[in-house]
Order: sequence, then C-alpha cells, then structure tokens
Amino acid sequence: MSKTIIVTPDAPAAIGTYSQAVKAGDTVYLSGQIGLDPASMQMVEGIEAQIHRVFSNLKAVAAAAGGSLADVVKLNVFLTDLTHFAKVNEIMAQYFTQPYPARAAVGVKELPRGGLVEADAVMVLG
Repeated sequence: MSKTIIVTPDAPAAIGTYSQAVKAGDTVYLSGQIGLDPASMQMVEGIEAQIHRVFSNLKAVAAAAGGSLADVVKLNVFLTDLTHFAKVNEIMAQYFTQPYPARAAVGVKELPRGGLVEADAVMVLG
C-alpha cells in the first residue's frame, strides 16, 4: 500500500520530524495540532482561542487530504487542565455534527510550545 504525505499552508508547518497528515489507502492520520496560528506560527492566547485554533487546523489538514471533519472517525484530545473539558465539548460541537467520532480526552502534564490543548485524528475517506 502506498502512502501520501499531506501538506497545507492553511495549518501550521510541522515543528518536528512529522508530517501534517499521512494518507494510506482511504485512511488519513492527522498529526496532533496545537493552537498555533499557521500564518504567524505563534500560539494564540487563551484556552477558547486555542481550542478553536486546534479544530481549525485539523479542518484545514482534513480538507487538504480531500475530506472534512465529518470524515473523522477517531479524535484524541490532550489537555493540560481537565477543567477545560466542558469547554472542549462546547466548542467541538461547532466543528462536528452527529454522529460524532469516537474520542478520548486525556490530561497531560504539558504540551509543545506551552499549549493548553492538542488534538489528533483519524479520518476515513469514501
């Protein structure tokens, strides 16, 4: 099976040894996104802005792969403070509709660039 590397200027460039996404067959693995603005590569301020930016970044990568957030089957969310879990649910509802993807939400000690939230996803096209 061949793989295709997905790259878009509409999401932050990779800041390490990874691709924004990798497509293998009809499955696309979207790398974790933090609250980086793709134009400035600077972290947006505050938890709400970071959650929106994370989902906007995932949306851009999904589109570059030929899909949308509606094609996401699995989402992993990482939070440095689990008290923000309700805010993630509230904002996530603005980006995803039912039926929602399977999801995990995990509390972590810290994230790259001092981020407060990160999310990665698996998307199936077709």
